[in-house]
Amino acid sequence: MSELTVADATNHIYQSLQADNEEIDQHIAALKAVLKREGLKEVVLDPVKLVQNNRTGRKLLQAYFRQRGVKVSFSTS
Repeated sequence: MSELTVADATNHIYQSLQADNEEIDQHIAALKAVLKREGLKEVVLDPVKLVQNNRTGRKLLQAYFRQRGVKVSFSTS
């Protein structure tokens, strides 16, 4: 079985967000483990793929992830 990559983990996050946050905490934990394994400090998400792509939605998502130990930034493209 191959190990989960950051891209796979972020895709699971996007799918969970689209599915009304189903199993989001497990996906965040998996993402946190992948980031630690790869020596990364933060994940960069595409704001276009978010359910609420407004400032309030992005800040709420950042706060939720930060509480679980994952720093989030957003791509500008």
